[in-house]
Amino acid sequence: MGVVGTWRIVEMDLWDTDAMDLVEPAIVAFGGDGDGDGALQFVAVQGQLDWRRSGQGQDDRVEFTWEGDDEGDRVSGRGWAQVDEDGSLRGHIYFHLGDDSGSRAVRESSAAV
Repeated sequence: MGVVGTWRIVEMDLWDTDAMDLVEPAIVAFGGDGDGDGALQFVAVQGQLDWRRSGQGQDDRVEFTWEGDDEGDRVSGRGWAQVDEDGSLRGHIYFHLGDDSGSRAVRESSAAV
């Protein structure tokens, strides 16, 4: 099972659900059929991803860099994500020179909204 698609972030180490969904529902999305672009949004952060598979033949683990906006301030960082055995996406998002948080997400089609 690969990471391509949109995932609803349902847990983050640093923020509760109300904070995560402050502006829009918290998501991370990996576009295309392989390495490529994507997006993330949570709290007041909106960003664009540049992601790559972590290893040859590994469709279930990716690493990415990201840049975007947090309440009008430019922000950037890096992260990783991996599909777990239960089908959820676990990962970690790092802000350049700032916070970092672990996360868990479910495929958008299976997310309870």
